[in-house]
Amino acid sequence: MELISQHAKRIMEGCKERARDVGLRFQDESLEYIVTNRDLLELSPKIMIPTLYDYWVQDVEVLKERGRYELYPSNPYETVINTRPAISFYNDNNPDWLNVMIFYHVIGHIDFFQNNLFFRHTWDFDFASRALSDKRLIAKLRSEKGRWVDYVIEFSRSIDNLVGYFEELAHFSREKEGRKLSRLDFYFDTFLQSEKKVSIMEYIKELERFNELIRNHPEDGEFLFLESVKSRYSEFDSFYGKNKKKKKPAEKMDIFQFLMENSEFLNREENQWMLTVMEMIRSTSLYFQPQIRTKILNEGWASYWHEELFLQDDRIRGHEVDFAIVNAKVTSMPRVGLNPYALGMRLFAYLEDMANKGRISMDFLLLKDKATRNQFDTNIEKGRDYIFSVRENCADSMFINTFIDQDFVDLHKLFVAGKRLNKERMTWEYYVKSRKSKDYKEMVLDSLYHPPSLQIQIIEENTLLLGHLFEGKPLVQDYIKGALLGIEFLWGGQVFLDTSEVVPQPVAQQEKSDGQDKASPEITWQKVRYRMKDRKLSRKIVNE
Repeated sequence: MELISQHAKRIMEGCKERARDVGLRFQDESLEYIVTNRDLLELSPKIMIPTLYDYWVQDVEVLKERGRYELYPSNPYETVINTRPAISFYNDNNPDWLNVMIFYHVIGHIDFFQNNLFFRHTWDFDFASRALSDKRLIAKLRSEKGRWVDYVIEFSRSIDNLVGYFEELAHFSREKEGRKLSRLDFYFDTFLQSEKKVSIMEYIKELERFNELIRNHPEDGEFLFLESVKSRYSEFDSFYGKNKKKKKPAEKMDIFQFLMENSEFLNREENQWMLTVMEMIRSTSLYFQPQIRTKILNEGWASYWHEELFLQDDRIRGHEVDFAIVNAKVTSMPRVGLNPYALGMRLFAYLEDMANKGRISMDFLLLKDKATRNQFDTNIEKGRDYIFSVRENCADSMFINTFIDQDFVDLHKLFVAGKRLNKERMTWEYYVKSRKSKDYKEMVLDSLYHPPSLQIQIIEENTLLLGHLFEGKPLVQDYIKGALLGIEFLWGGQVFLDTSEVVPQPVAQQEKSDGQDKASPEITWQKVRYRMKDRKLSRKIVNE
C-alpha cells in the first residue's frame, strides 16, 4: 500500500476545485492510497481501517475472501472511509479517465460524511488515530490476560448492533450545544405542541413565520420572533421558567451501558479491564452506525455527483463511451432486487427536477388530476438547494418514506417482483407482483438495517430480563444463543429473553401454499421466553 503518485494527486485536487464550484463542502486534506485487490482482502474485515484492533475472526474472513477471490476475481474501483483526514483506497491499475470518475465519487462520499447530520458525532476526531490507540491497549491487555481478552471482544461484538445510536446522537447534540433547552426549542417542541395543542397547519405557519424572519433579518431574526411570541402569549416566560426547573428524565441506556453500570461481575476490581474493552467495541459500533443507516443516500449522492461532474470535465474527452460502460455497471436499475447506487441517484435527480418545477409544495400535492400534475411547473429553479438540504438532514428510512411516490415509481417503471414455482417445468419464475409505490416502498424499507430494540430490567436477584419490543419481525434465531451466552458471561448470572415467534403451520397447510401465486396464509405469533443459564439455552412458550 502506497500513496498515489503526484500526477494522480493533481487530478484529485482538480476534481476538488470543480466539486467546490457546484457547492460540495469538505475539508481540504485527504489521503489517497494505491492498493492491490489482495490488499483490499486484508483491509475489508477491518472495515477498511488499517489501525483497527486485531481479532481472530478477521483472519478467518481474510482466508474466506481469498478463496472467493480465486474463484471469482473482482476489481473494486474505490473505497473511502470517514476519518480525519478522509482516507480512500484505489486499485493499482486505473487509467486517468477512470480516476477522474472515481475521484468525483469519493468526493461525493466525503461531502456526505462531513455534512450529513447523522454523522455529526464523528466530526471532531480522527477515528484512525483512536483505533490505533485501542489496538495498542488491547495488545497490552492480551499480554496480561491472555485469551480472556478475545472472549470479551467476541461477547461484546455479538451485541454491538444493540448500541443506543439515536440516544448517543441526541446526547452528543446537547453536549455540543453546551446549553439547556433554548426558548426557541421550548416554544416549538413543548409549548405549542403540549401546552397550546395547536393544529398541524398552525404549527407549520409558525415555522414559516420564523423562517421568513430569519431570511429577512439574519442577525436578529430569532430575537424579533421571540419578542412577538411574548406579545402573543404573555404566559410563555412563566411556562419556560417552570420547564427549566423540571427534573430531566433519566436517559435510556443500551445493553452495553446497562451491563457496564449494573453488572457486579464486571465491576469487580479484577474484572474492570473488561469495561475498557467493551467501551472500545461500543464506540467503534457507534462510529459506523450512520454508514449502515445511510447506504442508499450515501451511494446515491456519490453516484449523482460522479455522473454530474464527470460529464462536464474537459479532461475526459474521448472517454465518454468508456465512462458509459462503467457507469452503467454501477448505476443500472435491476428489474429484480435493489441497487442502492441506482435508486439513490435516481431519487436525487427526481427530487431536483421536482423542486425546480415547484412540485415540492402543498399546491402540487393537493392536485389529483394526472394531466394537471404533469403540466405543473412554476420554474423556481430551487432543485440544487433542495437536494443539498436532503443530503444534510435525512437517513435512508426518512429518504425512502418521504420521497418514493407513485410518480417516481411510474417514471422509472419500477415494480415489486414475486417468485413462484412452475410445477410443469419444476423451475422458479419471477413475475410482476405490484407496481404500486406503497408496495415498492415497503420492499425497500424491509431491506434496510433495523436492529431490535430491548427493554432491560432486573427481575430477581442477579437475573436479567431482556424484553424484545416486537415490531412484526422475529429475531434471527441463529444469533440468539451466541448473544445470550455472551450476555450471561458479562452479566454474571442467568438471562431471560422474551420475544415473539411464528406459530408453525401444519404440514398439510404448508403443502397447500407451496409458493404458488395465492394469498399468503395468515401469520400467527406466539410469545416465547429463552433462558440462558450455565451456558445452556432453553426455550418455552409463554401462555398469556
